[in-house]
Amino acid sequence: MTGTRIGRRPFLAGAAALATPGLAQAQAPAPWPNRPVRIVVPFPPGGSNDVVARPLAERLQARLGQTFVIENRAGAGGAIGAAQVAQEPADGYTLMISSSSFATTSIVQKTPWDAEGSFDAVALLARAPFFIMVHPDLPVRNVADLVKMAKEKPGGIDYGTSGAGGINHFVTEYFCQRAGIQMNHVPYRGTAPAVTDLVAGHIQLMITTVASANAAIREGRVRVIAATSEGGGLPENITEPPTVKQQGLDYEIAIWWGLFAPKGLPADLRRAIHAAVNAALEEPALQRIYAAEGAKPSPGGPDEFANTLHADLVRWREVARAANIRAE
Repeated sequence: MTGTRIGRRPFLAGAAALATPGLAQAQAPAPWPNRPVRIVVPFPPGGSNDVVARPLAERLQARLGQTFVIENRAGAGGAIGAAQVAQEPADGYTLMISSSSFATTSIVQKTPWDAEGSFDAVALLARAPFFIMVHPDLPVRNVADLVKMAKEKPGGIDYGTSGAGGINHFVTEYFCQRAGIQMNHVPYRGTAPAVTDLVAGHIQLMITTVASANAAIREGRVRVIAATSEGGGLPENITEPPTVKQQGLDYEIAIWWGLFAPKGLPADLRRAIHAAVNAALEEPALQRIYAAEGAKPSPGGPDEFANTLHADLVRWREVARAANIRAE
């Protein structure tokens, strides 16, 4: 009888692995995913985070043959859902999709989690510019006009946001700081009522995304005078305006959406999830869905995403300090 001779040392190692289930599992982990994956969206259904998360989950499910369940856990600007995810095992079966507001929430609220210390950044998903939009009766056509008017009447322009301490609040105050102007903040409970009042002329300005004001932009009920970064996203019938940088203010800001996991996700598992997500983001059908909301897939790896988050935290902490931004 012939066969392959097994040395005593490898044999013992194999026997020890069989006798120790934990060691065997560590040496040969089950491929991910081998059971349903939960993706928490810490905001209500129907918002931009949902728009990014749901079609991505559908494509991951089709590609990987496992169920991907979206769970909306809204409240406190995303802090409640994030707190739940931070307590889950770092095994790849509970993930979270959130946006730039994840950073601002962590700055203005006292949360039981830390934006960098409680989560692993797994993958950047998409980006979109913010747009400066004004009521058509406001006699400004560009950033220079707006800055001139604001300097002539400090606090004379009312701008709306989705609420004190929200991402719109931070982005608009940052614009004011870079332009050296003051405008009057009018916080709302959500973006929709703020857009409604902008269209009605009760406020004069908003800095928000296409997803938040698509119909008003498309129908010409607001005038778009600048983008905060390149990337397009406006309805086809609207001419793309120059960015704030192209109009003389040296900065760029884009809203991002990204995939997080509880802290401690093994590196090989993080790479596997990132690779699956990147493959889904390359699908034309998913790109069309994102484009309809003014967003563009922006696949980025864990390190790039972690650096993006860190840079946001540094910038928004300084903006909050200078503008005395606090949560409602």
